[in-house]
Amino acid sequence: MDALGPLDLSAVDPDRPVLIAGPTASGKSGLALAIAEAQGGVIVNADASQIYDCWQVVTARPDAADLARAPHLLYGHVAFDQSYSAGHWLREVAPLLSGPQRPIIVGGTGLYFTALTKGLAEIPATPDAVRTSGDAIPLPELLAALDPETTARIDTNNRARVQRAWEVQQATGRGLAAWHDDTPPPLLPDGAATCIALSSPPDWLNARIARRFDMMLAGGALDEIAAMGTRYDPALPSCRAIGVPELMAHARGDITLEAARDAAVIATRQYAKRQRTWQRSKMARWQWVDPSTDVF
Repeated sequence: MDALGPLDLSAVDPDRPVLIAGPTASGKSGLALAIAEAQGGVIVNADASQIYDCWQVVTARPDAADLARAPHLLYGHVAFDQSYSAGHWLREVAPLLSGPQRPIIVGGTGLYFTALTKGLAEIPATPDAVRTSGDAIPLPELLAALDPETTARIDTNNRARVQRAWEVQQATGRGLAAWHDDTPPPLLPDGAATCIALSSPPDWLNARIARRFDMMLAGGALDEIAAMGTRYDPALPSCRAIGVPELMAHARGDITLEAARDAAVIATRQYAKRQRTWQRSKMARWQWVDPSTDVF
């Protein structure tokens, strides 16, 4: 991991793709805009929540002012109930790597970046019946059914990861680790791009997370929640975006707005902590930049 510090934009190669990863609210989008305005390029979304058409304010998707500053792709283009995976994202990004504009790929979904720079196993889609069965099985039972190699490679405290491994094993008869061992070459090795990972002091980031959520509330987040009221389904990935379950609970009269706000801020901070852990594990060779020392 390189030493933390501000980023010298003049040192960014204008002819190479740029990858910008970091925890939520760390300033990734601002940096992407700064690079695009200084050097040109198209900003490409790598955030699994910002792909959905139903959320703009709640997921901090670029607004009209940001969209006017630089071209953006893969934002808000997926219906709230549409299936979408890292494989879908990778297939959409592939033609952009050789397109007319240099891609500036930015987001907080570490799996997308890993798929792009390390490759993605071509695992068949999981049947709905298998997924539904997995939803009803307790975490310890899901873990017990996994092969040892897969168990050793995943976060056994992360139910989503464990259930995904269980579903793959049930649907294909092969462990997830075996599928990963057959991963094809990456579309964009990290050595072929300028790779930037944002990392800041937790206190600085936590304060930004709280301020940003308050700005979301002031900017129309509750209107988005109200518009989705009759379509809300907690089983859908789109409806599990941080802030959505909490604000939906308030909209339905289950909790106060203050309680919803506090719960969402805590959930966001916990998510940021998981993102930092992913970065340390998967992005150690990237250029690490402290956004608290700079303004993007």
